Amino acid sequence: MSTVLHANPKQFVSTKFTQQIVRRALRYLQSGFAVHLRGPAGTGKTTLAMHLASLLGRPMVLIYGDEDLQSSQIIGSQSGYTRKKVVDNFIHSVLKVEDDLRHSWVDARLTMAAREGFTLIYDEFNRSRPEANNALLSALEEKLIILPPDSNQSEYVRVHPQFRAIFTSNPEEYAGVHPTQDALMDRLITIDIKEIDPDTERQILSSRAGLDRWQAERLVQLVRRFRELAEPIKASSLRPALMIAKICVEHSIPISGRNADFRDICHDVLLARHSHSTEAEVVLAQCLDALGD
Repeated sequence: MSTVLHANPKQFVSTKFTQQIVRRALRYLQSGFAVHLRGPAGTGKTTLAMHLASLLGRPMVLIYGDEDLQSSQIIGSQSGYTRKKVVDNFIHSVLKVEDDLRHSWVDARLTMAAREGFTLIYDEFNRSRPEANNALLSALEEKLIILPPDSNQSEYVRVHPQFRAIFTSNPEEYAGVHPTQDALMDRLITIDIKEIDPDTERQILSSRAGLDRWQAERLVQLVRRFRELAEPIKASSLRPALMIAKICVEHSIPISGRNADFRDICHDVLLARHSHSTEAEVVLAQCLDALGD
């Protein structure tokens, strides 16, 4: 089934920082509550959610929040028709024809996960409009999903005892997100994901990109120093460091402030959010000069 995924726990980097979050979240999930991982972009919320799903040992179903997401895309909808035609000509002088035309109901991802006891990961759920998420209220509280009355089946789906839900979101001041209704937040246990510590960031760069410890430490220091000086009010993200690390490893470019290729990569990746900012360019040049060989 293409909508069902299996997480790969080997991709997760376990450190004291991540273990503390996982321990708390897993405790809530095992008690039957939905967990909400909230934090800035690039802090590893989706990776954490998939790791938690792998620890639960059940297949997972993934939904991405979207402005155009409809309730029917979460619950299910009518999709085409099923036609059954029976022709009975047992007696040659009598022709009996039965023609039955019915709508076909197809479960969407929430309904499928709830019915089968899978783990639902709803990534950036606050990018969907609040009314699209109404079906989650009864699924999380009453353990029922209410289906449209013309779905040619029971109007209710009872939630499987092993069904679990993990939500991720960015803070409400981010562009493209909607305020979350209080009724849904009351059904979630929220864990705020802060900026990861340098040791965790270094281990992620080593594991995901293949940098050795010394080069990973140098890159972490460079990126953090640049953010500190050029982006004091912006949330940090691990993604730029990962981009730089991956490119340098694949093209054998040293993490060196004196290497022209490395300076070009840092310029292209780190200045993306500072369009035509001379000040940011000067700060980056100073950080690279300080990095040295």
